[in-house]
Amino acid sequence: MSTHWDHSYDVVSVGSGGGGLVAALAARDAGGTALVLEKRDLLGGSTAMSGGVVWIPNNPLMQDEGVPDSDEAGMQYFEATVGDVGPASTVERRRAFITEGAAMTRFLTGLGVRLVRCPGYSDYYSDQPGGSAEGRSMEPPPYDGKQLGPWLAKVQPGMAAGIGLVVKTNELRDVQYFNRSLRSFLIAARVQARTTIAKVTGRRLLTNGTALVAQMVKAAADRDVELWTGAAFTEFVVEDGRVTGVEVVKDGARLLIEARRGVVVAAGGFAHNKALRERYSGDQKVTGEWSFANPGDTGDAIEAALRLGAATDLLDEAWWLPGPSPLLGVNTLNAARNRPGAIIVDASGSRFVNESNSYVEVGKAMFARDKTARAVPAWVVFDEGYRRRYAHRRSLNVGKIPAEWLAKGLVKKADTLEDLAGICGIDAAGLTAQVKRWNSYAEKGEDPDYGRGRSAYNDCLGDPGYRINPSVGPLTEGPYYAFELFPADVGTCGGLVGDEHGRVLREDGAPIPGLYATGNGTATVTGRHYLGAGASIAYSMVYGYISARHAMASGS
Repeated sequence: MSTHWDHSYDVVSVGSGGGGLVAALAARDAGGTALVLEKRDLLGGSTAMSGGVVWIPNNPLMQDEGVPDSDEAGMQYFEATVGDVGPASTVERRRAFITEGAAMTRFLTGLGVRLVRCPGYSDYYSDQPGGSAEGRSMEPPPYDGKQLGPWLAKVQPGMAAGIGLVVKTNELRDVQYFNRSLRSFLIAARVQARTTIAKVTGRRLLTNGTALVAQMVKAAADRDVELWTGAAFTEFVVEDGRVTGVEVVKDGARLLIEARRGVVVAAGGFAHNKALRERYSGDQKVTGEWSFANPGDTGDAIEAALRLGAATDLLDEAWWLPGPSPLLGVNTLNAARNRPGAIIVDASGSRFVNESNSYVEVGKAMFARDKTARAVPAWVVFDEGYRRRYAHRRSLNVGKIPAEWLAKGLVKKADTLEDLAGICGIDAAGLTAQVKRWNSYAEKGEDPDYGRGRSAYNDCLGDPGYRINPSVGPLTEGPYYAFELFPADVGTCGGLVGDEHGRVLREDGAPIPGLYATGNGTATVTGRHYLGAGASIAYSMVYGYISARHAMASGS
């Protein structure tokens, strides 16, 4: 008995972030019809909320500007950093990501989606074989949202909305140091001028992930891709062992939607599904209480695919983003670990990680350390010199720690390290010994214990105005300060296992016909590491592109 379909398309994308939008655009370009489903009222998902950066080795922008790189260097970098993590990151999947990533970039720019390089935004493991100190990341330039017409109101606001500046993600590295170097001051001035001019002229300039999504929404709308909001996926429709469509609920009605060529799941992970996180978190135990992920990250499509026998992997992993208490509101304290005059310690007062490394790396180190000494939460400790050098809120008030932070105990303060340790519940002898050791090397810009300040990535996020080493400096001047550091995340990054074509695989390695997946709901090609700024967004987009093209080429 055949299914009675309410609507029929060639490709259906479940999720409206970068992966879902690129899949729909690729299907349309191949001559098919496409539908994008979004259960929330706003389009864009995690991509819109992100910095909108896209990391692809040897990408066309690098090639056009003569920046040295190659596919083989990218593969070497994968091998050196990711290693063997099983089927999520096979050689075939890595190579497809790199080669098709370049093709996807050309495809999007051909549709009018503008991207610019992020010069100097180094790979996160830039000192590893194949790593790039210059960086492989791209991002959208400011985009006038008025070009979207009525669709503008349907796009998820991004991180710039909370900052109040028309600022590109790569510019944020300098804006925070506007008072520390001439270069940073000039970049900050440019951002402020851009913001002011946009307000005066009435332009709705979008940046970061919002600008990336807005451009793809515009391209989709112009090409008759259907975009549905408030359409919640509930189940896959299977006929004769093949996924042929999806069941959704929209406006209270149950609808069956045919996907003649394939369904591409790009619905994010399960960051806000407490039951799944408790079940799968392993040694990195969280329930989502510190997650900043898209509110739609509830794992509905993952659970539905599991009912079809889909294989999964890396379910205990997430894109960790350690940060202070959200009660602080908008602040710059999450950048403290990259700056001289600050260290991260556990309850014994000891350091346990290169604080300036990838945020994912630091988050994982917190969980690992917590097995032997309490490090969830950990503590960030800094001195008076640090306090004077930086703005602690996103403002021009350099050196001012809000009185309410101190009054509420969100930031602790004491005249001596011993007293600070007592307030925080840190071992006093351990903390004073650690700071003494740290200072003995930091005065020379060195960190023999964890190598902080040795890589281009450590440098690119450090203080450009600090002598000797941008990310390494001693804590020598009281009073001293501390705040708790929690292992927050911006989404999970484990889930369905796919092949180099994006097809979802069963436990026996066979593909589930008609079902594809990408993004944070899958076991990512970058494994347990974040390789560079925009690696997760790039993976979602590239495998959305790969999936749709394979579906359209395979026939119904």
